[in-house]
Order: sequence, then structure tokens, then C-alpha cells
Amino acid sequence: MRYEIMGPLRVVEEERKLTIRARKIEVLLTVLLVRADQVVPIDQLITEIWGEDPPRRAIAGLHVYVSQIRKFLRRPGQHESPVITRPPGYVLRLGHDRLDFHCFERLVCEGRDHLRERRYQQATATFESALDLWRDPLLDDVCHGPILEGFQTWLKEARLECIEMLTDSRLMLGRHRELVSDLYQLTTEHPLREALHRQLMLALYRCGRRADALHVYQAARKTLNEELGLEPCRALQDMQQAILTSDDRLELHVPA
Repeated sequence: MRYEIMGPLRVVEEERKLTIRARKIEVLLTVLLVRADQVVPIDQLITEIWGEDPPRRAIAGLHVYVSQIRKFLRRPGQHESPVITRPPGYVLRLGHDRLDFHCFERLVCEGRDHLRERRYQQATATFESALDLWRDPLLDDVCHGPILEGFQTWLKEARLECIEMLTDSRLMLGRHRELVSDLYQLTTEHPLREALHRQLMLALYRCGRRADALHVYQAARKTLNEELGLEPCRALQDMQQAILTSDDRLELHVPA
């Protein structure tokens, strides 16, 4: 069985894809999966489900939700539920089941190793496989507590880092032309991510659009000054200088 939480919760077993319609139960199972193989105290679970203003009978309601999750996860021949009571709360034991964000972490680590060793084709394929696991933001409208909010923040940051490393791999394979439009969109969505601006500048320069590349630098510098009162980082400044001097190193391509 595979649990998928890089998007709305889904449980995949063979050809079946099962979902939970009741949002509070969905939140509860997602929290237990985020903290898989760790005990989550009852008070933390209540905060995740109801926020800072839980109902009077929240504990009783929680017990009912746990019972429904156990019923939802029950499989033929299974003698014990993966969700067990463990004071001061509950724990979901993964056992041999899989969790998509664990697969995502493993693929990102593998891709990073390929990138470090200059195996750009392998790095590109691995990062693409990692990003294929992403479906939608996690429970955007019901994240009341610190566990899910923290996980959501981590997941978005990890996805952006993966995108940046994938882009570096593709640039090293000479795929700059196909990257320009995506990088323009990404820099618009994430204007403070200096790595994305650097990558866009390089892609534009390799497309023969030197003036556009320098304009990207000026626009990024203005945004950083206005939003944070900061100058661009050294990597972004070095990219501007290399473009101004037509540094030969910008033309280097690693063959596929």
C-alpha cells in the first residue's frame, strides 16, 4: 500500500485509489502520516484538527475519528491496524507500506549526488521523477496546526530546491531555450529566489539575448532593494559581471 500526501490525501492499493471525504478525518490521517512511526500526542492532534478553539468534546470526537481511520485502513488478513494507541497519543506504523514524500526525499538525494558528480542526464531524470510525485498543495484550506503548516512549508521549499537543481542540470545539457519561459514564470511567482534569476540570466544569454539577461538582473536588484533592503547575492552579481564581459565560461556545455 502507498500513502500519498503530496497533494490531497490518497491511499493507493494495487489499482484502487482511495480518498477520504470528511476533512477532519483527512487532516488526522495526514498528521499521523507526516509523523509516521512517531507518537503524536492527543493535544497536538486536537490542535491540528480544530485549531486553538476546539469543541468541548474534542477528545471523544478524536477517538471516533481514529476508529473511522482504522476501519478505512483495514485490509483482509490484517490482524492489527497500522494506527495504534501509544500514550500520550497515537502512532501510525508504516511497516512495509510506502509514503510518497519519503520517495521524494530519496529521489532528491539521488539527483543531488548525480548533479555533484556531473552526471547531468541521470540527475535530470531523477529530479523529474521526484517532481512527478507532486500533485497539489497539501490541504491548503484546513491547515490549522503547526505540524501540517510546518510540513507544508517544508514541502514547498523542497520542491523549489528540486526545481532549481533540475534547472541547473538542464542548463548543463544545453537545454536553455526550452527553459526561458518556465524561468520567467518562476521568477514572477518567487521574486526573492535569486537562484532562479541567475538561471534565467544564463538561459537568456545562451539564447543570444544579452540585453534581456541584464534587464533581469536590474529587475531582481530593484525587487531585493525594495522588499528586503538588500543587494543581490554574490552569485547573481558574478553572473551579471560575466555577462557584461562575455565570459567564455558561460558558453561551456557539458555533452549529454
